Amino acid sequence: MTVDRMVLAFAGFVVLLGVGLAHFVHPWWIGLSIFAGLNMIQAAFTGFCPAAMIFKKLGVKPGVAFR
Repeated sequence: MTVDRMVLAFAGFVVLLGVGLAHFVHPWWIGLSIFAGLNMIQAAFTGFCPAAMIFKKLGVKPGVAFR
């Protein structure tokens, strides 16, 4: 699995986690999904993605989106 796919999978997990926590625990957990969404938007424009940097350091092979 490449960094690109790992980032997409992680972002999807965080969004679903935030929605689930907002539904079952407290509505303010929707902020986690909002944060993930805003981070995905800024990464699309800047190319800076903290999750991609972490996955690279963990040795996940690089993809084409986050170099």
